[in-house]
Amino acid sequence: MFGRGRHHHRRRGGSRVADLTAAWEAEAAAGGEPVVGPYDEADAPADQLARLDLGSVRLPVPDGAQLQVEVDPAGPVRAVHLLTDRGQLTVTAFAAPRSEGLWAQVRGEILAQLRGEGTEVRELRGEWGGEVHAVTAQVSLRFVGVDGPRWLLRGVAAGPAVTHPELVELLYRTLRETVVVRGADAQPVRAPLPLTLPGAMAEQLKQAAAARQGNSDQQ
Repeated sequence: MFGRGRHHHRRRGGSRVADLTAAWEAEAAAGGEPVVGPYDEADAPADQLARLDLGSVRLPVPDGAQLQVEVDPAGPVRAVHLLTDRGQLTVTAFAAPRSEGLWAQVRGEILAQLRGEGTEVRELRGEWGGEVHAVTAQVSLRFVGVDGPRWLLRGVAAGPAVTHPELVELLYRTLRETVVVRGADAQPVRAPLPLTLPGAMAEQLKQAAAARQGNSDQQ
C-alpha cells in the first residue's frame, strides 16, 4: 500500500545474498583474496546473483526484506529503503568528481552536523575506510561510503542498538554486491544519481498517485 509517498514491497524467494556470503567466507577461510564490490557497471560480475534494478544502483535484496519507496510530489523516486528484521538499510549513489574521491569530505560534514545537533557520534575504521557511528535516544546509525569512478556510494544502517552489529554486517554484504550504473551524462557533483523502479512497481506507483489525485479532486 502506498501512503505519503512511501511504498512497501516484500521480496520473496531464497536468499541469494546469504549464498554468496557463504561462498565469500569459504574463499577467505581458504586463504584466497575475495573480489568484492561495490562494482562499477563496467566491472559487474556475471555471477547470476539476483539484484533489484533501480537504475543507478542494482541491489541484492536480503530474503524477507521490504522495500520502502520515497517519491517527490512531482513523481521522481527520492530514495529506496530496505526494511529488515534488524533495521533499515538505505543505499544511494551520488555523482562525484573524476579526479578525486568525495567520501572524506562528506564524512566530515556528517560528523560536524551530528555533533552540532548534540548527537553522540564517533568515527570508525571499517571495510572501506572511515565510517560514522551515531547514537540517538531511538536508534543507532552507521554511515559507510565507498568512492568509485565518478560516483560515491553511501550506505546507511539505522536500527535498534541491540541489533546494530548484525545490521551493519548486512549493510556490508549489500554494499559488497551492489552495482553502480553511473551513466555517461554529466551530473553536478553530489547530485543523487537517478533512481527508477521496475515496471510492475512503477505501474503500482502510477496507479496509487492517480487514485490519490482522484480522491483529492472529489474533496
